[in-house]
Amino acid sequence: MGQNIKIKIAGVEYPLVASSPEMERMMRLAADAINQKLTAYDAKYPNKTLSDKLSFVALNEAVGRLAYQKRLADADAEAKRLQEDVESYIRNIEKDGR
Repeated sequence: MGQNIKIKIAGVEYPLVASSPEMERMMRLAADAINQKLTAYDAKYPNKTLSDKLSFVALNEAVGRLAYQKRLADADAEAKRLQEDVESYIRNIEKDGR
């Protein structure tokens, strides 16, 4: 059973359920990040609608997530390549030691 919490985004309060204290913390941090970006977009684009600004926030977050996923995939591929190099090196040492 989760914890009932209230999160405010763009001045609107949303009742939500956090499955754990850690999830509540992440939800609150996410809401803070969204609100900070909205504030920045308010200053940069004062004539845009809230819907437009929320779209900018969503696009920014999606691009950031995709960039993170690419970096993670690249790091995973590099780790696998290094593992193969180490295994090959060890096989060569074992072969030369015989």
